[in-house]
Amino acid sequence: MGIIDRVINTVSPGTALKRARARYETINLEAQSEALEARLKILGTVLPPGRDIFTNSGYSHGGASRRRTWAREWDSESGSAKRDIEENRKLLRERSRDLFMSAPLATGAVKSSRTSCIGPGLMPKPKIDYEFLGITQEEANRIQRLIKKEFAIWAESTLCDNNDLNNFYELQQVVFSDWLNNGEEFVLIKYGKPLKYMPYQLRLSLVEADRVCTEGNYDGGYDGYDKKAKNGNTIINGVETDEAGKVVAYHIASRFPGEYGSGSLKWARVEKRGAKTGNPNILHIFNAERAGQYRGVPFLAPVIQTLKQLTRYTEAEIMAAVVNSLFGIFITTKAGEEIEGFGGNGEEAEEKEGDVPGVDEDKIKVGTGTVTFLREGEEVKAVESAHPSNNYDAFVNSMALQIGAALEIAPEVLLKKFSNNFSSSKGALNETWKSFKMYRKWFIDDFCQEVYVLWFNEAVSKGRVNAPGYFDNILVKKAYTNATWNGPAQGHLNPVQEVTAAILKIQNGLSTHEDECTSMNGSDYEDNIRTLKTENILLAEAQAGNMDRRDKNGSKN
Repeated sequence: MGIIDRVINTVSPGTALKRARARYETINLEAQSEALEARLKILGTVLPPGRDIFTNSGYSHGGASRRRTWAREWDSESGSAKRDIEENRKLLRERSRDLFMSAPLATGAVKSSRTSCIGPGLMPKPKIDYEFLGITQEEANRIQRLIKKEFAIWAESTLCDNNDLNNFYELQQVVFSDWLNNGEEFVLIKYGKPLKYMPYQLRLSLVEADRVCTEGNYDGGYDGYDKKAKNGNTIINGVETDEAGKVVAYHIASRFPGEYGSGSLKWARVEKRGAKTGNPNILHIFNAERAGQYRGVPFLAPVIQTLKQLTRYTEAEIMAAVVNSLFGIFITTKAGEEIEGFGGNGEEAEEKEGDVPGVDEDKIKVGTGTVTFLREGEEVKAVESAHPSNNYDAFVNSMALQIGAALEIAPEVLLKKFSNNFSSSKGALNETWKSFKMYRKWFIDDFCQEVYVLWFNEAVSKGRVNAPGYFDNILVKKAYTNATWNGPAQGHLNPVQEVTAAILKIQNGLSTHEDECTSMNGSDYEDNIRTLKTENILLAEAQAGNMDRRDKNGSKN
């Protein structure tokens, strides 16, 4: 970026962005022109004189055609992940958040995914590899119970949150929701001061995606230009990479870009990993869809246009229904002059203090039960509307089918309407849960398990969990931190059939009690056994007490 461009970027970022785009388009057109000229020269040497060089072959007969009618107006130009994603990501974020706040179907898609994937929170179940560690299963079970209790001290307290607002399971919901709306979330790893009432110092600080941007981009956008750092690294939209393309640091603004009145905007550089331990200083939670992609894409990005148009259509139908509920009329005059103050009103306006009698008497009001006396030369004509459309429900269901297909959510799940037979509804639920399981798996890997290992490091270093060799051997560390994460279950449309199927799978060795407990209601099998053992003892004591009372009553008789 030249000196002039830097000055313009400081004074008027919008003008600088237009200049950058114009320069990019010019370079792109010149490159295309040179490529075309080179291709024509090659074809001129290969083809015989008089032969038409514009011939179709292979995909150019169909999907790659440029000459057919349907293809002429199709602008399908695409570039690298940086060009296709980074330059559009700010607008995609803003529109996705707007749809989440204003479009019911978009809200349902986001909340359904969050509730099904995360629910009240994903809880770890320690699974120590006791065979590798050379300890007995009984000893491993004892250590696992201790780990669960110790982790609960930290995870169930809001002190795990840097802002002291949410516990770990509530933070999961926020992080996942931000990923859905923004395409990504950043989590700073911090350590607070020692407290008498909290043995652990690990703190999580959530950073919304807008705050991660290159220094100087005061609106949080991306102008298409990468910044060269003093150390020779490249900063792409707040993500610093080395010569090999490896992410080494993130640049975070002190506040939300474009939000004024909160002090001057400053940037902090946070290295991705600690130099000595290799532990992460910041977690970047996102699901890449292309190679070479460094930032995330909002969940609703592929269906933004469809959702917005459907929302507008819905709003129009609602307004038509409201108008039809009134007495819809047109006031016509002989002279064709506009009547000042005419407008619809759902309720008669109350007389306000300070109103002057007679000033608004010429205003004509249309509302529920209103009566207006017309002047000479004016007449009323009633107009009947064809809205709401009888095809509205079928159209919305059809759009929900397409939106659901793009988001991998069956329309039955998206609309929360299981009106078909059991087999089709169960099939829709099963297909949707395939995507939910995938999202849950990468969320566990990118966030939950990473945080769990960091907590475990502190628990061992403080001596609250005894794990010999933990910091000396990476295999020992892996054996101790191995865990499964349980969350909300899929749900049941016919519990009797599904419980029967679970019993048959266990009896025939196709599944385990633990897997079926997780699948049926997200519970822990060992916890269930311990609870049932206690309950059976209490039930037996209660039944024995009843028998004793019966015997005493019988002996008295």
